[in-house]
Amino acid sequence: MEDWLNRPELKQIDPVKLELMKTVITKTKGKSGNDLAPILLSLIMTANKKGIRFSTDEITFIMDLMKEGKTSDEQARIDKTAQMIQSALKKK
Repeated sequence: MEDWLNRPELKQIDPVKLELMKTVITKTKGKSGNDLAPILLSLIMTANKKGIRFSTDEITFIMDLMKEGKTSDEQARIDKTAQMIQSALKKK
């Protein structure tokens, strides 16, 4: 099991959310920037279909996990991708 699963902020998380998070973290491993957009959108759409909404803190946690081990340029691209997704979702 991965170290991030033992973090205290996950102790009270809904098990369905945790499974979705595991899936997205696995799928995004080794990817950055624009490659993340479809994966993040898939996570959000899957969660929405199940009536699940991730909190801002949960989204931030996921994004921080995705940025671990990345260069500062890659982290900036991930942040930019996340902003584009948030903007697109707000328009819906």
